[in-house]
Amino acid sequence: MKRYKDLSPPPRTIMTPGPVEVDPRVLRAMSMPILGQFDPAFTDMMNETMEMLRELYITDNQWAFPVDGTSRSGLEAVMVSLIEPGDKVLVPIYGRFGHLLTEIAERCGAEVVTIETEWGTVFDPQTVQQAIMQHQPTIVAMVHGETSTGCMQPLSEIGHFCREHDVLFIVDAVATIGGVPFYTDEWKVDAVMGGTQKCLSVPSGMAPITYNDRVERKIQQRKSIERGLRPVGDTASTVLSSHNRIASNYFDLAQLQDYWSPKRLNHHTEATSMLYGLREGLRILLEEGLEERFARHKENGLAIVAGIRGMGLELFGDDAARLPVVTCIQIPAGVDGESVRSMLLHDFGIEIASSFGPLQGKIWRIGSMGYSSSRKNVLHVLGALEAVLIHHGVKLPAGQGVQAALHVYSGQKEVTYQ
Repeated sequence: MKRYKDLSPPPRTIMTPGPVEVDPRVLRAMSMPILGQFDPAFTDMMNETMEMLRELYITDNQWAFPVDGTSRSGLEAVMVSLIEPGDKVLVPIYGRFGHLLTEIAERCGAEVVTIETEWGTVFDPQTVQQAIMQHQPTIVAMVHGETSTGCMQPLSEIGHFCREHDVLFIVDAVATIGGVPFYTDEWKVDAVMGGTQKCLSVPSGMAPITYNDRVERKIQQRKSIERGLRPVGDTASTVLSSHNRIASNYFDLAQLQDYWSPKRLNHHTEATSMLYGLREGLRILLEEGLEERFARHKENGLAIVAGIRGMGLELFGDDAARLPVVTCIQIPAGVDGESVRSMLLHDFGIEIASSFGPLQGKIWRIGSMGYSSSRKNVLHVLGALEAVLIHHGVKLPAGQGVQAALHVYSGQKEVTYQ
């Protein structure tokens, strides 16, 4: 019989746009004993998690809780619960994940209208506003931070315009929440979908979301209660027509609300260890402080940008729209990008990412998120990348990338090297 070795993953410095390194305190929390999902000690943790998510999303929304599943589960839960067949949904696309929102909306039976801008740029808010006036959608779905292009879309003007025209505004903030400011209420965002495996530094497996009473009203109009949970003789919880009822059982936010409310109406068995991890990740985040955390991510992102420029490499994307937690680098002509990534991984234990679609083979992406966003990691990846590029025959000013990053950390102006 074949014998298997003890599980022993190799140590890595993970500098991708997700997943990232997990805070050891989160891993410790996830090893704690299992509790029953309706144990008061556990439901207290559920309530605390909701409170901390409201702080994270900077919102007064009643509903802020995780959907069990990867980040995509949060996107699907919000969209399948909101979108009825025939609803018109506008999706402005500036990278891979705008296309994902489009596909999910299509699968929900929506009439989807898209507008696109070149990868590496974002939309002028007025362009989105004009599309709203032209197409009259009921929902606008948009990505805040595109990890595929390293760009971040300004949202405030779009959110206010949607609210003025009674359009629901839903946002994918998977890449930004916990690393970049996100003002849910101030920006008039109706629903936000996040993830754990990026700036929150928790393993992938939960999707924290929040939404307001505008969203809740539409969800409640589509609510039904599972047959096996209805009280005997209950005639009020009739099953709605298939046209109106939320198509997914697992991602039914109306039912999930009842599960996370004081009713504790059974829906699924909560992912106990994942909730421990999320709660601890949020506790650590709030202990650091939102403003301090945002400043740390910004500084490390600036140091990477300075380091890449110090090496004489070209960045990809519009500087004015640069996502602070993902830096995109153009692969130098004649260099095998995958060979560079492989050498970084096997010789230095560092993982960086390639990209998708039209950018595949053209750029590298370096993430600086959550626990991975540290001065040590930034200097490590810059020094290693320089060494690997020199090994691949690239002529660059040796040592200047790390020096440029050190200038950022010492508060000096970025140095441009000839």
